[in-house]
Amino acid sequence: MIEFSFPLMELEYFLLVLTRVSCFVFAAPFFSMNNTPRNVRISLSVFISIILYTVLYPHDVLEYSSVFTYTELVLKEAIVGLLLGLSGQFCLMIANFAGQLVDVEIGLSMASTIDPMTKQNVTITGFLYQYAFTLLLIVTGMYRYLLQALADTFVLIPVGKATFIMKELYDSFLALMSDYILLGFRIALPVFCTILILNSILGVMAKVSPQMNMFSVGLQLKVLTGLAVLFVTAGLMPKASTIIFDQMKIMLVRFVEAMGGA
Repeated sequence: MIEFSFPLMELEYFLLVLTRVSCFVFAAPFFSMNNTPRNVRISLSVFISIILYTVLYPHDVLEYSSVFTYTELVLKEAIVGLLLGLSGQFCLMIANFAGQLVDVEIGLSMASTIDPMTKQNVTITGFLYQYAFTLLLIVTGMYRYLLQALADTFVLIPVGKATFIMKELYDSFLALMSDYILLGFRIALPVFCTILILNSILGVMAKVSPQMNMFSVGLQLKVLTGLAVLFVTAGLMPKASTIIFDQMKIMLVRFVEAMGGA
């Protein structure tokens, strides 16, 4: 018969580590995909937590006086994990925003489908961009950087020692939203500029030959031109993913600093 005993304090510390890791796994890009079974995500969270707990041992003694104060520590760790995961998820959603801009320009904004990851309606190009950048996240090893960043937060933000600086969190969210729009337009810029030139040409042709139905002709030309530009600029996706991944790293650092990270 195998007897395994451990102090209650160690279990409480491990549960705090597991809370931060599991919230990160269920919110971070690639790890939070809905087509990944929940049992796999739970097992991954427990496995990572055991490794981190082994690395962090011996650890500082937790300071709490009652069940309510321990619950406060659990909530802090959950918020830390969620903010770290969502900072990466929001950056990856830039691809979906860029795809929606492209579809609006080429006339495919009404053709939407259900994204199995988010259970929301997404446009065709947004769906393509989102999965392309997710694949590049795997190929480039960015998921390993996310796990390494999660492990580093236990050094920068010790368990139970998170302090949320609301002003810095607010500034980080504002910076994320501004960069979200800016980077989305940068990714959609080739199609946007091409369609702008095409609209100018169609406007001139409508004045030169009013008898031509430029509305019906323009719809077909926009779709064909937009798809052609997407095909030509497909080789630029790795460079665009580098921009998004760099932004992801910047946002992770900002959120760690806003949560009391050294």
